[in-house]
Amino acid sequence: MKGLTGIVLALALATSEAFAPRAGFANRVMAARATATEVSLPASVKPGVVTGKALVDLLDYAKERGFAMPGVNIVGTNSINACMEAAKVSGGPIMVTFSRGGGQFIAGKAANNDDDAACIAGAVAGAMHVRSVAKLYGVPVVLHTDHCCKAWLPWFDGMLEANEKYFAEHGEPLFSSHMLDLSEEPLEENIAICEKYMKRMAKIDLLLEMELGITGGEEDGVDNSDVDSSKLYTQPEEVWQVYEALSAVPNAQFTVAAAFGNVHGVYAPGNVRLEPEILHNSQKFIAEKLGLPEGSMPVKFVFHGGSGSSVEDIQYAIKGGVVKMNIDTDTQWAFWDGIRAYEAKNRPYLQGQIGNPEGSGRPNKKYYDPRAALRNGEVSMRDRLVKAMTDLRCTGVV
Repeated sequence: MKGLTGIVLALALATSEAFAPRAGFANRVMAARATATEVSLPASVKPGVVTGKALVDLLDYAKERGFAMPGVNIVGTNSINACMEAAKVSGGPIMVTFSRGGGQFIAGKAANNDDDAACIAGAVAGAMHVRSVAKLYGVPVVLHTDHCCKAWLPWFDGMLEANEKYFAEHGEPLFSSHMLDLSEEPLEENIAICEKYMKRMAKIDLLLEMELGITGGEEDGVDNSDVDSSKLYTQPEEVWQVYEALSAVPNAQFTVAAAFGNVHGVYAPGNVRLEPEILHNSQKFIAEKLGLPEGSMPVKFVFHGGSGSSVEDIQYAIKGGVVKMNIDTDTQWAFWDGIRAYEAKNRPYLQGQIGNPEGSGRPNKKYYDPRAALRNGEVSMRDRLVKAMTDLRCTGVV
């Protein structure tokens, strides 16, 4: 971990780029870092992909320190790089998240996807890319996969096979964690399937994220726009049932995505009613069941549908044990907005290979080189993530 020196160097490099960050970016980062307290990162947590005990130590550190890491949905190496650059600049850990559709996109939309072959191969290929470069960013990186409903279990099984193979060769899984989203199934079936997979995952130090209640809205093939609103709010008794069942599995490590009114997508203020008090009540309920001291937080929660949430709701949820918040809608927009701004700024140079305001024979290659527009997308996405990491108090912690 490079600390403040690394942050200053990163900012110096960033501001010298041909496509510089937006105004105020450096000031936001330095202001966030100025509020950071002394770093006490667990010794097991190193730069690069973290798994097993190091991952658990990192999540415990987040809960104790009062921050949450962003879990960012990616669709290729550009968005992966933007995530890790934001983490490097902010001085915090990052979770790089592959969805089923994102995996397929990485493999290529024309690739054979029988039995989810492309979805599996793309996610594995993306994970290998992250493993190849993560240490170069000097921060801990969590490799995760997003919502997997019952119909998509072949995708989940394929990734577990890849993890088991990697574990046999390297002594750790390829990914850090995976999510099962069986929230549309009856609670008993949800827990039973999660317990079955937890037993398999525990053998190779894989963490399981499970979902209770339903996250509303639509994201990457998961559409819960018309769900009964009562299902958007989890009850403490349900969280306890999950905790009791999964804790009984030897070597089990898990997080719980408990619904408290979360909705995927972005909406006008007032259209989403979050009740993070559900998380606090669940912690109290389970701590009492376990005979733990008052104020204990035995559960590691995750926050889905975070786009557009108020900073107050986010930070109150963190105080209730949230260690990760998913981000997708806002970063998708940021990446596109960077490309849009690049095109608008350079439009006269993007109308043909030859000819621009500087002369009819002047070449435009450096403007239509795909890397130019894509880099602008990366920078815009990075800036948005730096803001998110500030909101999550995930700055200056590594």
